[in-house]
Amino acid sequence: MFYGLNKLIKNLLPKRLFYRALLIVAVPVIVLQIIITIVFFDSLWIKTNKGMTRALVNEVKTFIEAYDNDAFDQNEITNLFSIYQDLNIEYIEDVSFSFDFNERWFSPIDRTLRRELKSRFGSEEFWFNTKNYKELIDLRVKYKSGYFKFLVPKDRVSSSSARLFGLWITVPAIIMVIISLIFLKNQTRPITALARAAERFGRGEEIEEFKPSGAAEIRQAGLEFDKMRKRIMRHLNQRSEMLSGISHDLRTPLTRMKLQTAFIKEKEISNKLTEDINEMEKMLNEYLQFTSSSYVEKDELFDLSQLINEIIEKYDNNDISKNLSPRIYFNGRKNLIKRCINNLIDNSIKYADKVEVELSKKNTNLFIKIEDNGPGIPEKEYENVFKPFYKIDKSRADSKSSVGLGLSITSDIIRSHGGNIKLEKSSLKGLCVKIFLPV
Repeated sequence: MFYGLNKLIKNLLPKRLFYRALLIVAVPVIVLQIIITIVFFDSLWIKTNKGMTRALVNEVKTFIEAYDNDAFDQNEITNLFSIYQDLNIEYIEDVSFSFDFNERWFSPIDRTLRRELKSRFGSEEFWFNTKNYKELIDLRVKYKSGYFKFLVPKDRVSSSSARLFGLWITVPAIIMVIISLIFLKNQTRPITALARAAERFGRGEEIEEFKPSGAAEIRQAGLEFDKMRKRIMRHLNQRSEMLSGISHDLRTPLTRMKLQTAFIKEKEISNKLTEDINEMEKMLNEYLQFTSSSYVEKDELFDLSQLINEIIEKYDNNDISKNLSPRIYFNGRKNLIKRCINNLIDNSIKYADKVEVELSKKNTNLFIKIEDNGPGIPEKEYENVFKPFYKIDKSRADSKSSVGLGLSITSDIIRSHGGNIKLEKSSLKGLCVKIFLPV
């Protein structure tokens, strides 16, 4: 039960830190304002209005009693109450006047006035309206063959401090929430900047000097990220320099070995050695390209649809069909993406008679699918073929022309762009390669 409730609360809460922090700030303020407002209206405003309304009704009752007393002059009584009690009084002869009225249930003034009048005059001897006049209440009380019409100022039954209180309790709260929004935005901006920098660095993009900002904890996280980035970049540079040195050192003995094989008189031995040397040279070149390609090129915005279309047209092969959504733009390393698509199409046309290439976009993801009708790859080997220098002793990897780095390089390129690649059984009974790239 508690697990379900906890899960429900997590689903209801916003996912972003900014909105969660805003809730932490805004909810207590709003709850406090509601409590204060309820207490104020219940204990002060409503009770005060009730007392003022009761005093007004008592004055009306007193006037009618005095007016009905023969010991007093009726005109004099009317003038006294008009002058000293601020009551505009008029007697109207009208036996047909209906005392039915529609009370506004949502108005505290109407509810309080009805209760007090009913307790003094009964339910069928009064009528009032609080909306016909902006500043006055039209109150009518039955008397003999007509009724008294009282025009009473509304401030006789309501306190003007209620509006001031509502203003003072609302405006400061809104100002404080706005100030909180500004401060929270400033506090979450460094976290967002750190997350974006980490995302870009994870995709292999070049990041300029990162400057931590914000609270002490956020600065500490930013500093540690920057140290980690510099250590990784230093390691990559050292590796590139080391590989360049290895490349230079290995090419020289390989060249000497090629020259020496040319002087071997036995052609069969010479051809075998030459073939082995060529394979070693190709493996070296592939490996160096595999380890260094992701850190050379810079990102650029390009039309992925046009790029794939140009790749397919260069093959000039009727066995390759395409279904490309037009004008799909992608921000990445163009030459690496081109090499990735080339590797996959090369593999397909090498072992299949029919190849289908598809490009589509859904929401914030790009989908590239390459299918063929070749022999395919066993499902248990789907993960292994992405390992460097891994070969399958059948179907697609039985040729010496392959050193087992094609899919490794392809996977490295896709993952360096923040995407993913996976293999499936093709609808053409061959292999299906699916690539997912974030926009």
